[in-house]
Amino acid sequence: MNRNQVLPQVELSAEPSALKKVDFCAPQSYKGSGFLSIPDLPRVAEGASVINPGDGFDWSVRTHFEDSPGSEPRQILDLGLKGHLHLVCQRCLQDCAVDFDESRRFILVSTEEEADSHPLEDEEQEPLVVSQHFNLLETIEDEILLSLPLIPKHPEGFCEPHASTFGDEGVEEASNERENPFNILKNMKKN
Repeated sequence: MNRNQVLPQVELSAEPSALKKVDFCAPQSYKGSGFLSIPDLPRVAEGASVINPGDGFDWSVRTHFEDSPGSEPRQILDLGLKGHLHLVCQRCLQDCAVDFDESRRFILVSTEEEADSHPLEDEEQEPLVVSQHFNLLETIEDEILLSLPLIPKHPEGFCEPHASTFGDEGVEEASNERENPFNILKNMKKN
């Protein structure tokens, strides 16, 4: 590729089905944006506690080529996600709204070997193996799932712990049921 060559820029369709086959191997750059509702993202929908009609994610994608010393220019993909999802609060077991505002940068590579050789300490750009039929929708869904909180909960002081989860009675019963394993040794010593 000639360094001074101007590459065409392709506008991505906002339709979820069109995002399932994007040719990132073509010598062109891409840009696009749109909205994905929760039903468009089945793995995200599985974890949602409630699905409201307006819930979903605004996404934006932009690719460009950066010069790389000593090699061909590298294609970079910038992905932005903003959205809203309802999960179950693990403190009170009620509905909890989670807002997302994430941005990721990927360096597009064509083989697993290239991805494996990418420096691990480069946290700003993750390698992403692409193809002529790359599923961008799946990558967007993966990034949403990776951004989910491990333990979703309301802000501190917003809710009270659910009695069945953290109640005093349940803790006492559990501690009474568990017998100290060293009691056997203690009894043996007395005999």
